[in-house]
Amino acid sequence: MLNKETLQHIEAQALAAAAKPISIDGGSNVVVLPNSVNLHSLEQYQPARDRFRGGLKTQSLRDFSKYVERHIRAGLEIESAGFIDQDAMSATVIFNLGNPDWPGHGDDRATLTLKPSAAYTAVQAIAGKALGQQALAEWLEDWAPHIIATASDETLTIAAAISGIRKMTIKATSQRDSSVGDFSASRSAMDDIEAKSQETLPQAFMFQVVPFEGLGESTINLRLSVITGEANPVLKLRWVGEEAQREAFAIEFKHVLEREVGGFVPLTIGTFAIGN
Repeated sequence: MLNKETLQHIEAQALAAAAKPISIDGGSNVVVLPNSVNLHSLEQYQPARDRFRGGLKTQSLRDFSKYVERHIRAGLEIESAGFIDQDAMSATVIFNLGNPDWPGHGDDRATLTLKPSAAYTAVQAIAGKALGQQALAEWLEDWAPHIIATASDETLTIAAAISGIRKMTIKATSQRDSSVGDFSASRSAMDDIEAKSQETLPQAFMFQVVPFEGLGESTINLRLSVITGEANPVLKLRWVGEEAQREAFAIEFKHVLEREVGGFVPLTIGTFAIGN
């Protein structure tokens, strides 16, 4: 008489040998197999893969555009789609996404993530940061080709602006008032602290930069503020209209992508994830 384990083994072998697909409503197919059975693909032993799939990741807009064009022109049997993440300045094209009537696997992709230029990285790092005179003067020297300094609507040479920063001093003055009446007396004291320079002190800087590859040149306006509460002046550069300008960069990125690859694949603002 056969025991339980033997019967289960025979049943498992029979199921594995049959492996007959079962069609269900909606076009899906399933097959009944025992838990002990492992599936093995023979694709690796074939001269070619069953289907093309892969993922390109690049920071080059030019290479991304060329790859997308070449891939689309090769002739795809399933629909492609592109998605733009404006916050991350990135875009992903899914070549085998398909559509609701014929969904694809979505595992053949190309992703572009724009790398900020060195100058744009530098201005992002310094905006809003508390700096000493030496640190700001050195930063201005490093990025002088990108900078136009102004004071009272007049343009300063970068050398004059740096000199004004270096020669800044803190001046403190005190004023004391008192009054005496028949039945009262009052006294007040006021300290006036002011930052001055032996030379013209710049008030603002225009930083000209190409923020990302493929985008046009932009001017970032930086306004100088001086904090005088310490023994030495603390300097900050405030990026005027930062959020609006970042949004403008994102909009320009979308327009550039539409020009470069929009003729090959439809583009949508947002990100996309394949469902299970």
